[in-house]
Amino acid sequence: MNLLLAQAASEPMGGLAGWAVSLMDSLGGPGAAIIVGLDNLFPPIPSELVLPLAGFSASQGTFTLVEALVWTTFGSVAGAIIVYYLGMLLGRDRTRRWMAKIPLVKTSDFDKTEAWFQKHGAKAVFLGRMVPIFRSLISLPAGIERMPFWRFLALTTVGSLIWNTVFVLAGYGLGESWHIVEKYAGFFQYFVIAAVAIAITLFVVTRLREKNRTNA
Repeated sequence: MNLLLAQAASEPMGGLAGWAVSLMDSLGGPGAAIIVGLDNLFPPIPSELVLPLAGFSASQGTFTLVEALVWTTFGSVAGAIIVYYLGMLLGRDRTRRWMAKIPLVKTSDFDKTEAWFQKHGAKAVFLGRMVPIFRSLISLPAGIERMPFWRFLALTTVGSLIWNTVFVLAGYGLGESWHIVEKYAGFFQYFVIAAVAIAITLFVVTRLREKNRTNA
């Protein structure tokens, strides 16, 4: 195993980081795809840890930066597709019961994600890729509600690429200090949430003004 990658395994959450390092060192880009894909299937795996580690691995020559971005995005999309079809096959009630059996995941997480999807639709799928928990669960209501697959695929790919690029580049630039990214990930997530709130507010204000002009 690459010496610097081995040292990375001793950082906080060393068990998960060590496993991720070993898999990426053995399989290269496909290993990164597998790890990131599992973030969709098992939400407690934090992409805020895995993505910077993939960037760090790229900086050490395990694979190129472009390969890191391509493979992590492929993993995100592949995992999301699996979850999409699970939602479609299981339906709402069985999905909710299944969620209750996943460690560290609450049914209320699914309920909130479903409510967000019902309210915002396509925007929820796109922006949900950049919000904790919602990132892993947003594919379920999309599948349950039979959102057109190609639309779901496009929104998921673009949203995942943006999210992955930010964290992979951060890990690539920070090098051995890649783990710092996880500490500040919350700030970026809050920024995304704030941006969503502002966008919705502007949309509502614009529509109300148009309605008032029409009435006038």
